[in-house]
Amino acid sequence: MQDSTQTKSKYNKTIIVGGYDNITFFTVLTLVLFGVVMIFSSSYYAAATSSKWGNDMFYFIVKQSLAVGLGFIAMLVMSAINYERLKGLPIFLGYLVSNALLIYVKFFGQVINGARRWIRIPVFGSFQPSELAKIMVILLLAYYISEDKNRVRTPQGLAVCAAIALLPCTLVFWGNNLSTAIIIAAIAFCMVFVSSPYFLPFIGLAGAAVAALVAYLTLSDGFRSERFAVWKNPFIDPQDRGYQTIQSLYAVASGGLFGLGLGKSHQKLIFMPEPFNDFIFAVVCEELGFFGATILLILFVVLIWRGVVISMKAKDLFGSLIALGITVMIAVQVIINVAVVTNTIPNTGIPMPFISYGGTSIVFVMAGMGVLLNISRYRNKSQ
Repeated sequence: MQDSTQTKSKYNKTIIVGGYDNITFFTVLTLVLFGVVMIFSSSYYAAATSSKWGNDMFYFIVKQSLAVGLGFIAMLVMSAINYERLKGLPIFLGYLVSNALLIYVKFFGQVINGARRWIRIPVFGSFQPSELAKIMVILLLAYYISEDKNRVRTPQGLAVCAAIALLPCTLVFWGNNLSTAIIIAAIAFCMVFVSSPYFLPFIGLAGAAVAALVAYLTLSDGFRSERFAVWKNPFIDPQDRGYQTIQSLYAVASGGLFGLGLGKSHQKLIFMPEPFNDFIFAVVCEELGFFGATILLILFVVLIWRGVVISMKAKDLFGSLIALGITVMIAVQVIINVAVVTNTIPNTGIPMPFISYGGTSIVFVMAGMGVLLNISRYRNKSQ
């Protein structure tokens, strides 16, 4: 009986190498194609009627298609490289570079729509360092915790985990990008939470963080408190801070069950500024209706489900935590984006992964998907 148990234990620990997770792969491709279609639908009028973009209706779709092509290459490359090769020095150097770029962008970054968050790179366009910072926090935390899983059981280990996340969070927040800082903090929290045997302290910490955030938004002076007030009632400032939210709600409401039809949004024409960016989900609701928006959200649910499955079936803790971190990154961004568009939370600039216009975002998200696909190749046979 004992020999049988030992044999079974060895069998359960056997690692097998198989193909990539096909559901994840085809879900990503579907989301990317959906995003390309919606970016063209939501941008062609603005691009064609503005000299800012050369009166070229294909301006945004061409740029996004190039970024998608680069992202697809990044996904294929990262899916082919064994994720274990990311361990050690490459992660730490990447982490340091990402933080150095966050400091650089604060002083010398390119200003777009009033925000200094980009670095202008000749030929390639604009690069947003905060996208790199998200990935590097995931990789470094996964490496630090997986090297000794008992680290999350000690105050010193937890302090190091907090410091890994706190540095880029502080730099991003310093650059007036609270929403991205929240995303990085949420990623780190979830990764440490699932690695730790403790439960109640994390729940208390999460509650305290939410309370502190609400207090900060409510009591602070300046545009953040104004944004919080406008969130409660966008019509107190309908021509300025509440304008985007009001137009977004009009778009969502006018879509009905099946929408006005692809390309037939009214709000994108003259009412909603740059509808191809953070508020593209409002155009999805208006043109494709509740049905189309639901299909899109179901695709994200499928992707998040597969990410969790890949994390649970990973051959080691390092891969499991990377898969979890990437999945949380996607999930939190989708939740925040949909919540902003529907005015469930105060307006903040977070793109919808795969769908919103943005070269840096699509490249790094697809690279992350490549790592996720690579992790899916290696799994415990028992699972």
